[in-house]
Amino acid sequence: MAAELEGSKCLSGLLSGLAQDTFYGHPGITEELLRSQLYPEVSLEEFRPFLEKMKGILKSIASADMDFNQLEAFLTAQTKKQGGITSEQAAVISKFWKSHKTKIRESLMNQSCWDRGLRSLSWRVDGKSQSRHSAQIHTPVAIMELEIGKSGQICSPVVFKQLDKLDKICDIKRLYTMVSEYQ
Repeated sequence: MAAELEGSKCLSGLLSGLAQDTFYGHPGITEELLRSQLYPEVSLEEFRPFLEKMKGILKSIASADMDFNQLEAFLTAQTKKQGGITSEQAAVISKFWKSHKTKIRESLMNQSCWDRGLRSLSWRVDGKSQSRHSAQIHTPVAIMELEIGKSGQICSPVVFKQLDKLDKICDIKRLYTMVSEYQ
């Protein structure tokens, strides 16, 4: 059985499938699907512990957000551990992590945001150049535009206009504080 679980292509496919299921939330990636597609000659009873070991290793690497030095030390320890992994498997895991680290990290960051957040903020101060009343010409108007929502969702901006005279930049800060409290 050990030789059957050594193939780097199959292990790379298994890691990709685990990442799809564990980190990217793609439904339909099951234990049976992974076994039948990647290791059809291995029984489910033999495959299950191997799958759990790889899932645990991948989760450990991702949850620690390991850099490549940490990854190397971790995988070396796993190869020396009783019932651990082989050096060939460690090489495949290392290669997989180097190419998927950024995407997995972004997915975990997006999943960790539970509620709405401030996605963008823009502001400007305009001066009126025309008005029915000459007293309103050159009156500054502060406009603040916020996008509040979850990453990946379409959201409409929230626009705040401060129409009275702005004497200081502190007024813009006060407006920003009001908006922050709104969140």
